[in-house]
Amino acid sequence: MITLVEVLTRTTAFFQSRGIPSARLDAQLVVGSVINLDRVALYLNFDRPMTEPELETLRGLVRRRGDREPLAWVLGTKEFYGREFLVGPGVLVPRPDTETLVEAVLAAIAEPAGEEPALVYLADVGSGSGCIGISLALERASVRVYAIDASPDALAWTRRNVEKHGLTDRVAVLAGRDLAVPASRLVDWLVSNPPYIPTGEITALAAEVSRHEPRLALDGGADGLEVYRRLIPRAAERVRVGMAFEVGAGQAGAVAELMERSGFAAEIRKDLAGTERVVIGRRVASG
Repeated sequence: MITLVEVLTRTTAFFQSRGIPSARLDAQLVVGSVINLDRVALYLNFDRPMTEPELETLRGLVRRRGDREPLAWVLGTKEFYGREFLVGPGVLVPRPDTETLVEAVLAAIAEPAGEEPALVYLADVGSGSGCIGISLALERASVRVYAIDASPDALAWTRRNVEKHGLTDRVAVLAGRDLAVPASRLVDWLVSNPPYIPTGEITALAAEVSRHEPRLALDGGADGLEVYRRLIPRAAERVRVGMAFEVGAGQAGAVAELMERSGFAAEIRKDLAGTERVVIGRRVASG
């Protein structure tokens, strides 16, 4: 019978051979997920034998990670804004940078203390896992979300997470491109983490991204701004209050200019690394 420490050693070596920078950590997380032990508990149980059913499950996960599938896909979950979201093949893995977008929108829709807040109807365009819209709904009881995505695979993950977090009565999942909300429905805010990586840069990204994550969620056209150019003017025709976007490095100024041309006063927010990561704008009152 092979022991836990032997399995960890072999798994780490295999991941290193596959060019995974965080080989030891990934081995600990993958093995721990199979036997339901955290990293501390692994060290306390190094002599524990692993059963054949456990090893069979582990082999499949190790092969997937060795093929450079995103670790979150292999584990099946990713933490975002303090909560776990289900993820897997077909959906973009939530990034910590995107929490900056959530923070910016939460500040913009702050609920007055002691008052009954008005409902806020929010469109999450390109919802993916649903992490943005769901996080906003969980933080603000007044928020109602239209989660929109053009990818059937991504929408399946959105639905799973809406159900996981008990929001089926407050989050509507819609298939479509851009602001695919029926004309009869109100939309106060649009939020989006659209594809913004320039086409020519995708192949140079880490294998987890370039080989596995959905290109539809990554490819922003020649300069990365294609979706912003299309979506912002269209959204301006429907959105009553404001819009907020995640942007790539060096893109914030151009996106802010697009917003201002469409009648929105734009502000740029930096992420924790100091990169201009979010552009948020409010409609300028006419007259």
